[in-house]
Amino acid sequence: MKFLKKILKNGLRVITVPMKDNPTVTVLVLVEAGSKYENKNVNGISHFLEHMCFKGTVKRPKATDISKELDALGSQYNAFTAQEYTGYYAKTSARHFRQIFDIVSDVYLNSTFPEVEMQKEKGVIIEEINMYEDQPQRHVQDLFMKLLYGDQPAGWNVAGEKKNILKMKVEDFIEYKKKHYLPEATILVVAGAVTERQVLEEVNKIFKNVKRGNKGHKIKTKDIQSKPKVLVKFKETDQTHFVLGVRSYDLFSKKNAILSVLAGVLGAGMSSRLFVKLREELGVGYYVRAYNDAYTDHGFFQISAGVDNKRIEEVLEAVLEECKKLKIEKVSKEELNKVKECLIGNMKLSLELSDDIANFYGGQELLKKEILEAEEKAKKIRKVTESQVQALAKSIFKNNKLNLALIGPFKEKVKFLKILKF
Repeated sequence: MKFLKKILKNGLRVITVPMKDNPTVTVLVLVEAGSKYENKNVNGISHFLEHMCFKGTVKRPKATDISKELDALGSQYNAFTAQEYTGYYAKTSARHFRQIFDIVSDVYLNSTFPEVEMQKEKGVIIEEINMYEDQPQRHVQDLFMKLLYGDQPAGWNVAGEKKNILKMKVEDFIEYKKKHYLPEATILVVAGAVTERQVLEEVNKIFKNVKRGNKGHKIKTKDIQSKPKVLVKFKETDQTHFVLGVRSYDLFSKKNAILSVLAGVLGAGMSSRLFVKLREELGVGYYVRAYNDAYTDHGFFQISAGVDNKRIEEVLEAVLEECKKLKIEKVSKEELNKVKECLIGNMKLSLELSDDIANFYGGQELLKKEILEAEEKAKKIRKVTESQVQALAKSIFKNNKLNLALIGPFKEKVKFLKILKF
């Protein structure tokens, strides 16, 4: 699959991915605006702004004007906010391309932020925060980020703090959007049954005269650790949900393909080492995951699971032992090849739909300003050797890099600190 890239004079990057055999089309706008671009007093504004962009535009004054029009086109649509970006998208039948392009562009460029809607949405966002806090499998991820990075943007909750949400004003959204929603910090991706000519025709109608600005920047993440750390949140739960992880490498590291394979050995598929150990042998939990999470200036490797409260210490020791084995013994060629093909197969399966394709290309361009095709990524994975996996395990699996966040019926962290060693 080939993509086409065009940069307008104002810096807007336009990615077109023609998919002539796909009956759908996805329009996705990604902008460099997320919780890492915030200060402490307005933590949560990136996410709140994402909500407010759907509350009305000059052309479509009410939220229902936007949703009714999209629903009438049979669209799937939403928005999302992360640490380093915010995205807006709609997906529908390719015959409605011009209509959804107009709507998504309007939401991104022309939101009016009605005062009455903002006040109502404060309650919605606070309930969203409450919802996540009631989901330990989800909330433990936020605690893990807090444990790793503390009181800096990388450690803050993307949704923000409730006290911040309650005091935000319309002027805050206008100022923040002016500083960050700029063409030079924006990617527009269209994937599906369209041509580049059709896409650029719509782009030039709407985005050609959007002016550059003075883009706000994010603060570099401090990524330092000298000893193991534990964060325990007491909650009467039927399971203990935990994240065990170590600091790794950022998005630009040449070791990312090796990290993917290392994570695959531990957690890719039902034959992975951790799945077999925790579910098939010990019978202590339903899910277990392992993956590397990379950002532009930091990264971490994590293992997460939800397990029997009474056996949490046994589980942690078993997980650490599996990690230790990777430092001591090389992965066999047979296992390594199985993992590689599993990763490559899953990657290709995840790229069947136009919205997945749009995110695949847009995310790379936004964060790295470089796009690799799926087959190029597959080649990098296939080149990983047994020695590289072992060397990387030795590099990241060190006692002073260990971190554990958990939610369960526990109040003391001392006993968990004693376990944290390879």
